[in-house]
Amino acid sequence: MKIICIGRNYSEHAKELKNAIPSKPMFFLKPDSAVLPKRNPLFIPEWTQDLHYEVELVYKVNRLGKYISAQHAHKYYDTVGIGIDFTARDIQEQVKAKGHPWEIAKAFDGSAAIGSKFLPLAEFKDQNKISFQLQKNGELVQDGLSNDMIFDIDQIIAYVSQFMTLKIGDLIFTGTPSGVGKVNPGDRLEAFLEGQKMLKVDIK
Repeated sequence: MKIICIGRNYSEHAKELKNAIPSKPMFFLKPDSAVLPKRNPLFIPEWTQDLHYEVELVYKVNRLGKYISAQHAHKYYDTVGIGIDFTARDIQEQVKAKGHPWEIAKAFDGSAAIGSKFLPLAEFKDQNKISFQLQKNGELVQDGLSNDMIFDIDQIIAYVSQFMTLKIGDLIFTGTPSGVGKVNPGDRLEAFLEGQKMLKVDIK
């Protein structure tokens, strides 16, 4: 199982970090060791002073495929969940300045928190307009809609599958809306999908 993450897929988030809006999907990978075990807290690594939350819709691949067309991409997923992509922002800025890969800031142990379950897309009234939110200590900090993505899930699958085979169980984090911010010990993050709480992470 691999975790494919799409960067800068919401224009307002790209703007808040003063990044250019991409013309093609930007993606990077997290290893399976990045998955935060369910109900475990996240301990802030000692090597970062600026750890950020990024709430995202997560789609699970259900078929093996490569060179998938956007027209047929919908056949390769049928559920959606929610996750938090934790980012060591200070480390990311350092490596970006040097032109180095981001994985050191994005792929560390526990950096991918995933909700308790995935919901069948057939249950959604509008699969193209899925709402999701993140609360930090009970306060709403991120509020997103899937139709605000620059590249939708079908476009993402079509693009990524040109370069690598998608396998059953692969997870696709589809990018975060604006409102990202720092976490500190004692914080509690709660993520919601269509108003249903799907994920809780305590920060230590």
